[in-house]
This record gives sequence, structure tokens and C-alpha cells, in this order.
Amino acid sequence: MSSQIDHLLDENRRFAPSAEFAAQANGTAELYERAAADREGFWADQARELLHWHTPFTEVLDWSNPPFAKWFGDGELSVAYNCLDRHVEAGNGDRVAILFEGEPGDTRRITYAELTAEVKKAANMLESLGIGQGDRVAIYLPMIPEAVIAMLACARVGAIHSVVFGGFSADSLRSRLDDAAARLVITADGGYRKGKVSPLKPAVDQALADRGTGAQETVEHVVVVRRGGNDVAWTEDRDLWWHDLLDQASAEHEARPFPAENPLYILYTSGTTGKPKGVVHTSGGYLTQAVFTNKYILDIHPDTDVFWCTADIGWVTGHTYVAYGPLALGATQVMYEGTPETPQPGRWWDIVQKYGVTILYTAPTAIRSFMKQGRQIPQQYDLSTLRLLGSVGEPINPEAWIWYRDIIGGGKTPIVDTWWQTETGATMIAPMPGVTSTKPGSAQVPLPGISVDVVDEQGNRVENGNGGLLVVTEPWPSMLRGVWGDPERFTETYWAKFADQGYYFAGDGARKDEDGDIWLLGRVDDVMNVSGHRLSTTEIESALVAHEATAEAAVVGAKDDTTGEAVVAFVILKESYLAVHTPEGLATQLRVWVSEQIGPIARPRDIYIVGELPKTRSGKIMRRLLRDVADGREVGDTTTLADTAVMSIISAQVK
Repeated sequence: MSSQIDHLLDENRRFAPSAEFAAQANGTAELYERAAADREGFWADQARELLHWHTPFTEVLDWSNPPFAKWFGDGELSVAYNCLDRHVEAGNGDRVAILFEGEPGDTRRITYAELTAEVKKAANMLESLGIGQGDRVAIYLPMIPEAVIAMLACARVGAIHSVVFGGFSADSLRSRLDDAAARLVITADGGYRKGKVSPLKPAVDQALADRGTGAQETVEHVVVVRRGGNDVAWTEDRDLWWHDLLDQASAEHEARPFPAENPLYILYTSGTTGKPKGVVHTSGGYLTQAVFTNKYILDIHPDTDVFWCTADIGWVTGHTYVAYGPLALGATQVMYEGTPETPQPGRWWDIVQKYGVTILYTAPTAIRSFMKQGRQIPQQYDLSTLRLLGSVGEPINPEAWIWYRDIIGGGKTPIVDTWWQTETGATMIAPMPGVTSTKPGSAQVPLPGISVDVVDEQGNRVENGNGGLLVVTEPWPSMLRGVWGDPERFTETYWAKFADQGYYFAGDGARKDEDGDIWLLGRVDDVMNVSGHRLSTTEIESALVAHEATAEAAVVGAKDDTTGEAVVAFVILKESYLAVHTPEGLATQLRVWVSEQIGPIARPRDIYIVGELPKTRSGKIMRRLLRDVADGREVGDTTTLADTAVMSIISAQVK
């Protein structure tokens, strides 16, 4: 099968950075020149400039045993010291590190000095429970400061943390505990979600129930944070209260260094079938690229900015752009526990206004959900402090990009659309604000020191104007170091397709425009083959959302006797349009609209008007479930959905 993905949509709007923004931006064109002249030397400079090394490295990259990389391998550092102690020692202990907002409205302002003291106590707690270098600790917590404290405490003692998203079931938690052979679980009685306390401890108890083998044999203790005030079942000698242990712990703890390749965390990729895949990230290279991207792509100025990444710490975005990158940079950041619409639809904008947020980094799914509600909600708030907006998680369609810039950014705020993955550890492709003229919907250019390309099935570079498979052609500092306990799976999953060239294959389709800028086309698995044309679901979704009545759309391919596959769309309409139009009439309009925007080949065979789409709690649309519906199959596993009832409603609507 040809890897060429047909390009159907054109986007010609351009937005150059203002002279005012460029003048204050951290990033400059010189970074690209330095990296092009000496890529490894460039990353060595970044590692030395951005981090404190207890033992300076002399070797930059060891690629003698590909695909197993070592960056700064003979150096030693403490990730926790870089995120905490060094800021206090530099006289910035009074700077606020975390502005926490709980869903019920409770708040905490935690300075760097206070956060450092808490992490020191938590590190002493871990050591009192026998946890040390190389031990695995599972963290199953809501979006509260204790989650970040637990992560940094693990880093401080050299333990490897595995954060499990609080929305995952007991079975999902059990499989991750088993695979990592965790010795300790840190959880909470519950966390607030949509106005109620969502319990967590019962899922841990269920995951650790006696099964004869597995997690209950390795897990020695369960430490419980009191958050929701729920009564919880208690197992004597195993279960311990977080606050009791911290009250007893000393606030003195020296951050000792570990080798740069000491594993920092395991993060299991979501949505996989069969055994979960534990992506391993180490310390020195990961932290280098994490800090670099926070400084130069998100343009954080620690002295003046208030940064807010809305991701949960259960996902990699919450690791790199909440727990590690901003804190290593010494930034002040907002951390919010709840959902965007609790207790009212404008909660996020209330938080931006309340804390004077200057940089907002969120997902296209969230942006489209705000579009559905209407611009009148954010326009009730003062969002004038925002100076930079970021997008992460999936390709952003141009209309959502424009809405984000105009309605949230006041028509002037630059947008950085970032492409990266759990496996890459940090941003790989993004415009650099202050340098790049942005294009709505395009991630555009690889970072300085990052080498990516778009190739065909044989690994040959495609020319500008064409599409194919996105690959990373050279090792990068924050790259994954393997799949936990399964080196063969690591090689087979990510490197086998282009083994001869040594390329990392991301699993995404992309195209290069006439300027050579990169446009993501979604997962290759989501590409449809309609009458011999390989069509990107992303572009058809983008066309649908460009219609003024559409808030959100998901497109899948369904089996078709005539065309092989047919385009099937599931569309959420804006509330204002549902009041004056019938769903049937709008569906007909949308079929014609797509045909006009793209061409008859992309006209959806079926358009289903739905009230919601199946999403994980991180906001990712589960298209495989929609494919099940479109093909008339029984709907697959829905346990990772934010609302498991959604698929029953969609299935009924389709029937």
C-alpha cells in the first residue's frame, strides 16, 4: 500500500510574531544556527546551561548500541535538586511554585521553600518504608500538590515512579502494578470531580486483592492522602496515612546525585491492547529537553510569568509540563484539580482571571468543547494577561486554532502547536514564538537539535507538498530508553519498520507543505482508503469543524462494498444552531459542505449528529469505538472513557 496520504485542504493564513513579542522572547533564530552547526554540542551546551550537575559529564551521546541511547552518561545530577533546592539556594525560596485550586474552591499557595521542605519530608518517608534507588512506586492520585510532591520525592531517593491516571480502573491499575513489580502505592481516599468525590482507595484495594500471584506479593504498603474525606477500608500493617508519616518525618534531607541514565519514571501508554507498554525515561537527557522546551517553546520567564498546563499528571504532558520542566526552570504555575465546567462553564477562565495566567497550554479537544458552548462564556472574563497559548495532544484544526487565538488570545496572542508523544518525552515539533510565523493547524518545524522527516514506506524522503510517515532520524535527549522489562518489544514497536535507516517511527502520518513545514495528519491507523485514495481523518474533521454550525467532529472509515472504505462522521453541533435547525437538515448541509471544501471523494457517506463523543479523561477521542459502531460490531472495551455511558447513547442514535 502506498504511504502517500492525499492532501486535500489548503490553509493560507499566516501570523508573524509582533516586534514587541519577539523583543522579549527567550528563543532566537541563533538557536537553530547553533544546533545546525553542531547538534550534539548544542545539546551539551543546553544541559550545562539549564541544569546543575553534581558530576559534570564528558560524553554527550553514546549511540554505540542503537536503538538504546545514553545521553550525558558519565554525568551525575539530582532531578529533585534541579527542581527545588537550587532555587532556594539562589534566594528564590519565597517565589510561588504552585498556585493550587481545588474543584470545591479551596486554594493553596506553595512557595519553592515550602515545596522543597515537603519533598524532603516525603523523601524521608519513602526511605523509612525501605524505598530506595531502583524501587518502583505507583502513584494513583488526583490532580493535587501531593502528586507532584510524591513524584519529586521518588526522584530525590532514586526510586522510579509509575503514575497511573486516576480515571483508570482497578484492572488497569493492577496490570501496571504487576508489570512494574511496584513496592509501594501512593493514593488518596478520593478526589473532586464534577462536584462529587471520586473514590480512589477502593480501586487500589481491588487491584491488590488476593490473587495468588502478582501485585499483592510485591506491594508492601499503601500510603493514603486524605483529600475527599471519604471513609476507606483499612488493611492493618499495610495501609498508612500520608499526613501521619509526613508529620513524623524530618524536613532535612540531602539530595544525592544519580547517574544521568538512572531511570526517572515508567509511564504506561493508554489505549493499548493486551499487556500495557511501560515507556521508560531516564534523568539527564529528559530533564534537559524538558527545561529547554519550557523555556524556548513555551517562552516561560520565571520572574514574571504565571504558567498553566491543564494536563493531568497521569499523562506525559503532566510529567514534562507540570512536575518537572516548569519547576526545574523555577516558574510559578497553576494546578487545578477539577473539570472545566464545574461548578459553571467558565471555571477555567475564572482561574485565568484570578491568578493572572500569562501562558496557557491545553488540548484541542478542550478548545473545541469551549467553541461548542459559545464565545459569550469566555468573553465574560478578563483574559488580557494571556500572552502565549499552546496546543498539545492531537492535531488542532485551523478553525479551532483561529478561535483560540481570537476569543481566548484577544486576536493577538501567538499560538505554539506542539507535536510530541509519551515516547519522545518532550516537544519535538513546534513553532518557536518570537521567531516563527505561525500557520493555523501546523506544528511547522522541528526544534533546534531535533531531526525529523516525512518518508514513504521504504524510508525515502518525500518532496515538499507530499505526505507520508513521520519519522525521527537522529537520537534526541528526552527519548524513551526502552519498554520496561521488554527490550524486544521496544525495538519491534518503534524501530523495526525503518531498521535499515535507524529511524524512529512515530506511528503518525504527516505532510510537508511547499515551505517544508510539517502538518500532522493523525495516526496512520486512522487513515482511510476510499476508492484507492488515502484520506486523513484529520483533514475531513477539520473541514467539518470549519462549518459555523459544528463544534466538534470525529471521522472514521467504515467498510463499504463499493469504495472499500467509506467516510463516516460523528458530529457535535453548537448549541445555538440546534435551537433553530433540525439535525437532519444540518447533516445534509455538512455533507455538501465537505464536498465543496475538499471534494466529492471526501463526502461522508453517513453523518450522525451526537451529543458527545467517546473520550478518555485526558480528552482523547477513542475512534476505535466509533469504528465499531460504524461497522455494526459490538463496541469494545470502554473502561478508559470519562463517561462509559456515551457509547450506549451513540449506538442507540445510530441504530
